[in-house]
Amino acid sequence: MDIPRSFGILLHPTSFPGRWGIGTLGAEARRFVDWLASTGAHWWQVLPLGPTSYGDSPYQSFSAFAGNPYLIDPDILIEKGWLEPEEPPAYPPHKVDYGWLYVTRWDLLRRAYDGFVGRGKPEDLEAFARYRQQEADWLEDYALFMALKHSFGGRPWNEWTAPLRRREPAALEQARKEYADEIGFHAWTQWVFFQQWGDLRNYAHARGIKLIGDMPIFLAYDSSDVWANPQYFYLDAEGLPTVVAGVPPDYFSETGQLWGNPLYRWEVMQAEGFGWWIHRIKKSLEACELVRIDHFRGFEAYWEVPFGEPTAVKGRWVKAPGKELFQAVRAALGDAAIIAEDLGVITPEVEELRDSNGFPGMKILQFAFSDETNPFLPHNYPESGNVIVYTGTHDNDTTIGWYQTAPKEELAFMDKYLEQYGLKIEKPEDAPWVLAELGFRSRAKLVILPLQDVLRLGPEARMNFPGTLGNNWSWRYAPGDLTPELALHLRELARSSDRL
Repeated sequence: MDIPRSFGILLHPTSFPGRWGIGTLGAEARRFVDWLASTGAHWWQVLPLGPTSYGDSPYQSFSAFAGNPYLIDPDILIEKGWLEPEEPPAYPPHKVDYGWLYVTRWDLLRRAYDGFVGRGKPEDLEAFARYRQQEADWLEDYALFMALKHSFGGRPWNEWTAPLRRREPAALEQARKEYADEIGFHAWTQWVFFQQWGDLRNYAHARGIKLIGDMPIFLAYDSSDVWANPQYFYLDAEGLPTVVAGVPPDYFSETGQLWGNPLYRWEVMQAEGFGWWIHRIKKSLEACELVRIDHFRGFEAYWEVPFGEPTAVKGRWVKAPGKELFQAVRAALGDAAIIAEDLGVITPEVEELRDSNGFPGMKILQFAFSDETNPFLPHNYPESGNVIVYTGTHDNDTTIGWYQTAPKEELAFMDKYLEQYGLKIEKPEDAPWVLAELGFRSRAKLVILPLQDVLRLGPEARMNFPGTLGNNWSWRYAPGDLTPELALHLRELARSSDRL
């Protein structure tokens, strides 16, 4: 995909303001799109959109294909007459309280589903039935999985009764009959989510904004995908993983990172022509114009850790058939619009896999200021400009937070580097926009700024602190934060750097 010289904003929909305790795909989303269009931006990047599990991370989802029901806008359900008008609880205005949301939102959605079944227009009922047929290849497993999880008090699928854990046909058939209403409810949430997402995407397109999605390479163990397709994963006879994903020890961690996701049986997927992956990428590209694949290096080789190890130290690198996979993707889908998340220790083999497919990689300015050879410095970007440059990502501190804690030698190097561009940071509040201007002036085709940096926010607005549980993924901006003056400032920066 040939990306024009342009820029965009990174903001997950959960971070929208509004009265429903979490950002939704309704009026506030449209206000954001209107403001984004006024800045001259062409892109809006989101995090993975799937239903979140324990820990609330969008990178640990119950499904590789489903959307997050929390993002459904209740006001739209009220407008359709499926939900009676009501005032929401007094949710905290500037952060998501996922515990409270879990207690309240599912009840609201179930009441809306009952209203849909009882009062829905015939054309809506027919549209929902068609949707279930069209998406049955993943939707029916997902809806059954969620219904069973509800019946087992939320416990992971490996703690269900053996016949259901093993997907014995008679047990599944009995469950489909017993939980038919609950299955219908979960299928309905997906129809509503993708209806609202599609309407919002069309609204953005009409204003010149395209969407960048995000796809985790690995899946959560407690997901409908692993439960429904055990043949694709290294699992034992009881359904437990035998090996799991992580990354090895490095400069940042003596024990590495133990993610715990089950690993793919690539030989099985390859023997089937990578059909599951082709379908997954196709569905992602139906939701967004560009898709960032997290941990891209795992397609060349991945770190395999025996299940039960307390850390990622005792692992090994295992080759993956990335070349063959993307050949199959190209044959089926053409030039797939993929961004390679190529951060971390990247080998020449990974670079070859990325470049041979024409996928742009990522450059993070917060990582750039060590020495002149640092690949994240703008003068080292490829002549083609086929990279996406960020001030920081959802996993980093905000740029102000980074600046306040960066080593003195990095800040000293940065000051000298910025001088050649006529740029200077006088105080921490200057850092986000100065780094933004450095990125805008670079040869990178696309610049993405986290909204927190545009708003000059500190570490209190950080989205995620990797390796920790609690108080992540909860930041929301305030309704008055997106001002015309801020939009004008961005637009002028884009105009001066030829990114309008």
